[in-house]
Amino acid sequence: MTVSGGPPGVPGSAPGPRRSTAVVASVLDQAASSLTNIAVLVIAARVSTAHGFAAFSMVYLTFTVLLGLNTAYAGQAVVLTRGDTATTGAACRSAVAFTSLAATAGGALLAVAGAATAAIGGGWTGTGGAFLALGLVLPLVLVQDALRYAFSTLRRPGLALATDTLRLLCVVPALLLQPQHTAPGTLVAVWGLSAVPALLLGLRLLWPHVRGAQADLRPYVRRGHLGQRFAVEFAVGNASSQLAVLGLGLFAAPLAVGALRGASTLFGPLNVLFNSVNAFGPPLLNRFGARRAIARASALLGLVLSAVGLGWGLVLYALPDDMGRRLLGETWQSAASLLPATGAQYAVMGLGTCALVTLRVLSPRATLSVQVVFSLLSVVLMLGGYVLTGSALGAAWGLAAGSALKAVAAWTRVARLARVPAVEERSAAADAPAVSAG
Repeated sequence: MTVSGGPPGVPGSAPGPRRSTAVVASVLDQAASSLTNIAVLVIAARVSTAHGFAAFSMVYLTFTVLLGLNTAYAGQAVVLTRGDTATTGAACRSAVAFTSLAATAGGALLAVAGAATAAIGGGWTGTGGAFLALGLVLPLVLVQDALRYAFSTLRRPGLALATDTLRLLCVVPALLLQPQHTAPGTLVAVWGLSAVPALLLGLRLLWPHVRGAQADLRPYVRRGHLGQRFAVEFAVGNASSQLAVLGLGLFAAPLAVGALRGASTLFGPLNVLFNSVNAFGPPLLNRFGARRAIARASALLGLVLSAVGLGWGLVLYALPDDMGRRLLGETWQSAASLLPATGAQYAVMGLGTCALVTLRVLSPRATLSVQVVFSLLSVVLMLGGYVLTGSALGAAWGLAAGSALKAVAAWTRVARLARVPAVEERSAAADAPAVSAG
């Protein structure tokens, strides 16, 4: 969920000082979005029972998957739009219109499924009521998030920062006002409705840039739409593990989902770092020129991120129980036991993130196979760890093992790519010295 704000070197991008301001606004917007997600989960854990937070986590995980799919299909595609004001305005209006229609259709399905689940068993205060609430508020939250990609396309990340900051300022007090042991459906409804002010502000800020533009939804349903590839990459790279966790909660152990989500929420600040590396790593690494230099710089950054992950894990592991309960409420006890495994996972994720960014610089086509194979392997290891141990701890160590194997595979490919072209560069230098200059 990163807003790019216009990459350096793209024709028509802002000049130096303004470009720097756009980068700062993009990073701050990303931080505001990440902080919102962290705050929502932490507050929900504090005001819920362990079972209530497990239900809320399953619903929020469903939203995360749907958000990622929409971001991949519509958001990542629209930010690649280049052209005059009329072209970008039409693209933004089309993306927002598509998101609203898709979210309304998806929300209707979720609402029906939630109502049926609540009627069959569990009542309206359980998981069924929470899914019903998600279905009702899904258009609000998805369209509000889609606006940030429209602002990125328009090279106005400051507008995205304004709306996402308002979103944060509205959702935190709204959830904090809820009484202890609030039903998960109520929490979902409050969380969703608190997006209305930010949504209205975003639409108002977007209107001058899309006034007079015509929305065209046909490209989104045509075969070959660029978002289809992005959606596949998201599905195999991120959604597969999230859906596996959701399946674990629906069919086996709901409390395990709450424990896994609680532990990963505490590592939320590291996601800001990882997302920043994904957003700004490629252009910075390209400045090193030679492939070996790129690989060395990325490896050093990966070691730093890994050390930060380990350090943050040690800080969390040393938290007194009373402070942990203030953060996650009744969920702290189950989440605390997963901190070593989750800390190990985030440590190797720092290495893996830098490896995948390096692959995108050296050979963009090389990332898909790594993502497909090792993301699916992570799912297998997570489920296998749960089956072998019968606990969320086994699932957490399975996820850590999967992340470690993905990092090893990605760095192995980086080493191969950095080594082979070096021979070609030396041969080219011997035949034509001018080619290798600079």
